[in-house]
Amino acid sequence: MRHCLALLLCLVSALNGSARAQSNLTINGVTYLYCAVEGQFCSFTGTEQVVFGTTTPSLMYDINGPFTNGVQCLNGVVSQRDPAHGYQKSCWYGSTSTTTPPPASGAWTQCATENGLCSFSGTMQVLYGGSTTANNVTRTFTNSVSCSNAAFGEDPDPGVLKSCWIQSSSTTSPPPTTAGSISCSAPTVASGGTANGLITADTPSSDRTRLFAEGTAFNVSFVTAAPAADTVAWSMQDQLGNIKGSGTFPVASGVQTSTLSCKANVAGYFAITGTLAHAGGTLPQAGTRPAGIATFGILPNVSAFIPAVTYAHLEQHRFGMQGFNDVGPMLTDLGIWQNIDNRQLSWMEPNGPNTWTPSLSDLDPFYTNGQIMRLLRLDGIPAWASPTGAYQDDAYAPTNLSYYQGYMARVGTDTAAIRKAYFPNQQNDYFQVTWEPQWADSAANFVAMYAAVYTGLHSTDPNAVVMGTTNVFPAHCVTACTQGYLQTYVPLGLGNYLDGVTTHSYYNAGTYPAHPPEQYDTDPDPANAANALDQQIRALRAEMQSFKPNMRLWSTELGISYDAGAAYGPTYPPANELYGQAAVALRAHLIILGEGAQVTYFFFGSDFPDVVGEGTFFDLTHPQGEAGSPNISPKPVALAAAALTHVIDGTQTLGRLRGLPTMVYGYVFQQLGGGKVITAMWTHNNSVWPTSAGIYSPTYSISYPLTVDAPGTSGNVTVVDMMGNPTTMAYTNGMVKLTLTESPVYVVSSNASVMQANVIAPVGYTGQ
Repeated sequence: MRHCLALLLCLVSALNGSARAQSNLTINGVTYLYCAVEGQFCSFTGTEQVVFGTTTPSLMYDINGPFTNGVQCLNGVVSQRDPAHGYQKSCWYGSTSTTTPPPASGAWTQCATENGLCSFSGTMQVLYGGSTTANNVTRTFTNSVSCSNAAFGEDPDPGVLKSCWIQSSSTTSPPPTTAGSISCSAPTVASGGTANGLITADTPSSDRTRLFAEGTAFNVSFVTAAPAADTVAWSMQDQLGNIKGSGTFPVASGVQTSTLSCKANVAGYFAITGTLAHAGGTLPQAGTRPAGIATFGILPNVSAFIPAVTYAHLEQHRFGMQGFNDVGPMLTDLGIWQNIDNRQLSWMEPNGPNTWTPSLSDLDPFYTNGQIMRLLRLDGIPAWASPTGAYQDDAYAPTNLSYYQGYMARVGTDTAAIRKAYFPNQQNDYFQVTWEPQWADSAANFVAMYAAVYTGLHSTDPNAVVMGTTNVFPAHCVTACTQGYLQTYVPLGLGNYLDGVTTHSYYNAGTYPAHPPEQYDTDPDPANAANALDQQIRALRAEMQSFKPNMRLWSTELGISYDAGAAYGPTYPPANELYGQAAVALRAHLIILGEGAQVTYFFFGSDFPDVVGEGTFFDLTHPQGEAGSPNISPKPVALAAAALTHVIDGTQTLGRLRGLPTMVYGYVFQQLGGGKVITAMWTHNNSVWPTSAGIYSPTYSISYPLTVDAPGTSGNVTVVDMMGNPTTMAYTNGMVKLTLTESPVYVVSSNASVMQANVIAPVGYTGQ
């Protein structure tokens, strides 16, 4: 567990501010003796506990052991978690009889240290204090509690590191872990390289994705500039800080490149850390990626437990993305099958009327292999056609709607020919008319503009699907919500000119880890509860059903940024922020699909300046990010998205599970052709998202018995974690007992009839 304590409580002597400070530590009244810097051997005689961590910028550590006669001061050896992600660490040792909090009596089991999360199932008493025998208080909580003064309402033992205990008969929920590891060979060494400080690391790939298939070899290169012969200590850790690979190797003085050949039997996001045992140093900041890490991804291989399906039509795929147009390898790796192409008037005729003639040669060559389907964007109006005399795309209809209708007829001719030539497996052509409109023109002109688009496209492309209105929020507001626009303009005739609905699915004023999609689900005020994402999608589906039943619903944008006030920098984002971003994005897209959208779009590719952190990849070149940067490396959200597409693509939505407890979420999908059933489940609790210590808890959990088969049956299901790693679990009497956390899992089972009987189907959703 990671701890950040006031230094005045923890340090025996003043520290000099160096990450390699060699002062002794006092924690909870116990003095620990300095023994090694990261990568060296911490030597002592006998059996001791070992503190592993750093003292700057604050004290961050964990205590492990006991160890006998010493231990290597290294991630993966002295600790299976990195308590100070991206910082050089050291080791201190102390007596096993006094290093841990005072021993619990037979009635209590320790569940957390101060500012951690005490996780358990059900309602029970929790003891908080310096020991179980004195200076403590007891309170009653349900499912979990932050081990903090704030949660217990007082400080029962001032100046002492406190802990939480629960009754020994209770069962705590262990932190979620994933089996598997990353192994690397001894490095090959070449003199020279491009040095940047004492040490750098990278996972170069020919396709520039820094994504690799599970089980295949990939290279990790370290460039060192050691002032003297030294040793590199490195580790690879997942999105939760679990060490999946680590090691050391010697380096000579001067600049040299050491290349390890590695192979992973575990999927997901991984952060490389590295330092020189004697000279110190850490991996430098690169663009929007903070100092201390270099990142890469291992793509999941789900073929052993999720069979491939046959797609009758290209549009049966469920995932699109903004931000990686023309980057085929990236879209393939991430499981993306559609993106947005441009046929706006402002794009095709920026300088005057009748300057574009449809031609197959106009198609971006990227699309000519027929793999990535196009959603055609239509919203831009050039200055020459705008009533304002300037370009605009969200407030006014063009001045000449007759010309606009004729232009759309040419667009229909163009798209029909392209589909016939390059997309024989695609049934229809899909068009998005407006993009986050902020309408200032008349209501009549809004409807007339849609009528011109609809009439023009359908006159030349009988397979056109005209969609809108693509507002920022799905529902429950008038001027910025898709539902609100439908309520305003459908009575004026808009419904006659819609074949489907597109929306952006931002569900809050700022979508980031501290604003999860479930935040308002338990709000006692119904008006507030209606703003939860699941409620918004249901309301939008119901609105669509009221005027044209069973239309398509596509969510064409949702991005999750860093928390409010964030700024790119050498120490930001921390690992927990990246985990929170990934978990929230994954849950939001599952809600969108589970509540009845056929398609959902990820946003964005790499980081960009406007919204800090909204990229799924770091931009390694530009400190504030730049859209379209070719030099990138993945965040956890990218690999969570890849797992989602690999697991859920090729399915139809059956619906949300019936009878779920409050703050438990479950959506059921079935593979096309009547294949496997896949149930996505997680829990959410606002009190641990974040905790009082500001941490997005990966360990808060509850138990849930999921029915997967008929009563009286037993067997096995596959439970897949948020990164695509499978575990086989047994079920009895038709039920599998799950431990749900804030990280979604996917349960792969076979009895579709049982699951269909236990869901509420989305209104108006008729499949893919």
